[in-house]
Amino acid sequence: MIVVAGEALIDLVPGSRGDALAPLLPARGGGPYNTAVALGRLGADVAFCSRISTDAFGDSLVERLRAENVSTELLQRGPEPTSLAVASLGADGSASYAFHVAECADRLFTTPGRLPAGVRALSFGTCSLVLEPGASAYEELMRREAGRGVFVALDPNIRAGLIADPDAYRERFRGWLPYVSLLKLSEEDAHWLGPDVPGWLAAGPAAVVVTRGGKGLTAFTAGGEFSVPGVRVDVVDTIGAGDTVNAALLHGLSARGLLSAEAVAGLDGDAWTELLGLAARAAALTCSRAGAEPPYASELHA
Repeated sequence: MIVVAGEALIDLVPGSRGDALAPLLPARGGGPYNTAVALGRLGADVAFCSRISTDAFGDSLVERLRAENVSTELLQRGPEPTSLAVASLGADGSASYAFHVAECADRLFTTPGRLPAGVRALSFGTCSLVLEPGASAYEELMRREAGRGVFVALDPNIRAGLIADPDAYRERFRGWLPYVSLLKLSEEDAHWLGPDVPGWLAAGPAAVVVTRGGKGLTAFTAGGEFSVPGVRVDVVDTIGAGDTVNAALLHGLSARGLLSAEAVAGLDGDAWTELLGLAARAAALTCSRAGAEPPYASELHA
């Protein structure tokens, strides 16, 4: 089983690009939530670990998880409201966000007890590692399960507007790296954080995967650097594209029996080309439709 840990929220997405007063359409989202849904659609054995509100938005978030075959056994529920993310779409379909997260359910997450014995990988990222007190609980879960040998994937997915002290966050990020097996981040995130791919690799991850939008993806490992081009597509928006990459990488590794740092470190160029190509195709399909709508396995392999 792959467990995705982090926030679930409601994206408020404008009905048209470039119009600040366009009607806002609610859509279920949050980076970790999107990753869990994408894994479910790809056919992975996946569970979502979070705290979700008992309000109507929260019920809708849980309903979708179950519809997408994502286990909810690790969910916590609470009466606090659901977080909201107001999206703005650029002319090229790129998305930026303003967050409304004060006293919301997902940031009150508490560290769960021992995870089920079948858990092979844990995925973390985005707002959940920023907003206290939940951020410290997620970090405790990461350190504890990595110490048990669980494969840890991290996508920091930087939301700079939520980070009050960037230097303190960068230091905290470096403190996570010894526990991380696979670090995935966008070019923009890498630039904001440093960048220092050689230093990040030396700190712990077996591989660092950098997404470069339409230009493709690159994996950096101790054994070399491996790239694939992007897949050309008519972009509707980029919401959920990076989360889909997370899911495709994790599912691809799991399907090949490679969910260990040692296995990832040993991948050769052909294996990386196949794995990154899978992620590029999945992200392109997500970008071809509105909102975070990742592909099903049947679409990806068509």
